[in-house]
Amino acid sequence: MNVGDLVPAPWLRAALGAFAEDVRALGPVLDVGCGPGTVTAHLAGLGLDVSGVDLSPRMIAHARRLHPALRFAIASATDLHLAEASLGGVLGWWSLFNLPRTVLPDVLASFARALVPGGQLLVGTHVGDGDIERTEVYGMPVTWTTHLWQPQQLAGLLSQAGLQPVAELRLPPTPAAPSAPALPAQVVLAARRPS
Repeated sequence: MNVGDLVPAPWLRAALGAFAEDVRALGPVLDVGCGPGTVTAHLAGLGLDVSGVDLSPRMIAHARRLHPALRFAIASATDLHLAEASLGGVLGWWSLFNLPRTVLPDVLASFARALVPGGQLLVGTHVGDGDIERTEVYGMPVTWTTHLWQPQQLAGLLSQAGLQPVAELRLPPTPAAPSAPALPAQVVLAARRPS
């Protein structure tokens, strides 16, 4: 299983393509929670100056091995110390759903401050109410909580962070397949720092 594989996901590729087109000339992009760097590499292929961070040293080791030309670092979304107006874009691609609900607003606000005027934050996450306790993902044992969000709740948090909506893409639930787990409904939200 190639975690983050975009080949079977044309709508997600389209969202990333639109994001890349909008932020390409605005400055560097940070992929927060980049995992093995699959999406980071995709964005680099779209012409972005992109780097990735992830809390997991193993994921960063995989990312560096798989994409040696790109920059990756071990870091937490809650402790990035991003400089004001230093980024053209920030990506939270199915990587923020495990942050506690009380923590996510501050993280989004830190991303908003780090964006240059016109810069964008692109967030993808699972849709629903409540939480899912996970003990296995892609056949690997894990212990984490997936916090589900309704699109309007997440849009409200982006607005509270000072960002303006750009686009919203909703995807229905997908059933389990031999090579992929079942997924709840998903949403991709793009929001920009006002110019």
